[in-house]
Amino acid sequence: MAIHIEGLVAIAIFYMLILVVGIWAAWKNKHSGETEGTDRSETIMVGGRDIGLFVGGFTMTATWVGGGYINGTAEYVYLPGFGLAWAQAPFGYALSLVVGGLFFAKPMRSRGYVTMLDPFQQIYGKRMGGLLFIPALMGEIFWSAAILSALGATLSVIVDMNIKMSVVLSALIAIFYTLVGGLYSVAYTDVVQLFCIFIGLWISVPFALTNPAVADITLTAVKEVYQAPWRGSISSGDTWIWIDNFCLLMLGGIPWQVYFQRVLSASSATYAQVLSFLAAFGCLVMAVPSVLIGAIGASTDWNQTSYGAISPKDKDQADMILPIVLQHLCPPFVSFFGLGAVSAAVMSSADSSILSASSMFARNIYQMAFRQSASDREIVWVMRITIFVFGGLATVMALVTGTVYGLWYLSSDLVYVIIFPQLLSVLFVKGTNTYGSVAAYLFGVVLRIGGGEPYLHLPPFIYYPGWTLEQRVDLLTGAIEEVVVQRFPFKTMSMLASFLGNVGVSYLAKYLFESGKLSHRYDFLDAVVSQHSAENMDKTTLVARGNNIGLSEMGPVKPRLSVTLAAAFARRDTLPTELVEEEEEESSPDSSHHDEE
Repeated sequence: MAIHIEGLVAIAIFYMLILVVGIWAAWKNKHSGETEGTDRSETIMVGGRDIGLFVGGFTMTATWVGGGYINGTAEYVYLPGFGLAWAQAPFGYALSLVVGGLFFAKPMRSRGYVTMLDPFQQIYGKRMGGLLFIPALMGEIFWSAAILSALGATLSVIVDMNIKMSVVLSALIAIFYTLVGGLYSVAYTDVVQLFCIFIGLWISVPFALTNPAVADITLTAVKEVYQAPWRGSISSGDTWIWIDNFCLLMLGGIPWQVYFQRVLSASSATYAQVLSFLAAFGCLVMAVPSVLIGAIGASTDWNQTSYGAISPKDKDQADMILPIVLQHLCPPFVSFFGLGAVSAAVMSSADSSILSASSMFARNIYQMAFRQSASDREIVWVMRITIFVFGGLATVMALVTGTVYGLWYLSSDLVYVIIFPQLLSVLFVKGTNTYGSVAAYLFGVVLRIGGGEPYLHLPPFIYYPGWTLEQRVDLLTGAIEEVVVQRFPFKTMSMLASFLGNVGVSYLAKYLFESGKLSHRYDFLDAVVSQHSAENMDKTTLVARGNNIGLSEMGPVKPRLSVTLAAAFARRDTLPTELVEEEEEESSPDSSHHDEE
């Protein structure tokens, strides 16, 4: 096996650059939050809540612009039968950032939450928070796997390594990055990451465009030269699939811990909104070179290149079209610089998802549900252990699942169908409770999994209107597989059913218990009777008035210590016992009397 020494050196240089930046960021901010008395674990999760516009804009953009984004966009532009019309990620995720900034960033940041699961545990309790952690974790794992899969493909092109070895090596390095310095290291390396992607790709594009083997991309966009036009088209039979997938990207891109980790680390609620809008613009800008590289791949006579006469799509290597174009259509020094920069850059995206998953587990599962008296040091060690565990799970997924875009869609599915309607309910619908949340969870899971998942070879047990049976051929083995294609927008339908189920069952349970048709002793989830007691209503912050979220509460906040969280949580069972006791000791008789009134 030939090892490309120049490529290996290029990778080593850029890996070292990101490693140095990560260590520097950790050292620079090692005492962050100490003057305010913030816990070390909280500092790792959301920094000192002092991320400014410059670093914040870059790290928010880098939340989506990673290996899956640039490789997946190029892949779909290149693939015959899909093309630019089906490369939905740039506009889909850009719009998700706009919607998130308009409606979700401000209420989440103004409350001073630490993770995305905090409002769920506040309103629905720690058990429901644990259930919602499952799809959130799976989403982060699939997203990390997409990044690692893309990076493994890139490395295998540069140094001619086995792709499995590349994925494992990349995962180990990404895990190490995550252990170095928490969110500060992630944020500062994101700045380097975006510069690397931008410079590395834009240096390569002019050389690839002017390669003699490449036809005029403006011609190949509308006319078949070496393959179908790369502009692509949407047939009438696929319209609902296109709409379903676009809604999935746009709305399913919001309820992610990697997104809210940046929102919650912003220095104010208004900054959190601005960061979202900046990132939306950044996502579109960073997609341009990927689209061009996909178009170049579709316009190339591969017989004139060092790649060989058989095109990447016929070798089932369409998901590696970006590194293939850089490797075979650019001069060696340009391709090694571009590939090395992109490899090092996309790797730094993986640590974001791994850190997000470990943050949710350490805070919302381990601390809130199992070890309410856990010390801050203990929580930090739990985070470090789970970083290894979740990194390993992401690596396995990267090795056993299909294309990058397949991983990408799959990761958004679970989050879109289950978490998004719950987040919508908990923030904007007054009166939803745990009974509605459980019903919504079940509706979403059954309706989504019932539609099947070809990428996991999961057959459907619900056949939605318009389904068809298609035969797919494995280009490498020649094996023929029959796949059920659901042409009905069942993902969006599942999301809407989950949302309506939450609202409907919540109000039904509320009516049955409050009207006396069901005895209060049957409120086994303590979701209606106890939730509406005077004590708990006084503690409620999200649903304390006629309107769910008062506009007067939307100003910048400086969250206090974890001990003050007791005053913000409606569900006292989610809090460590000593925090509740300390809160009660601090309450004065006058304030208690006022609360009762």
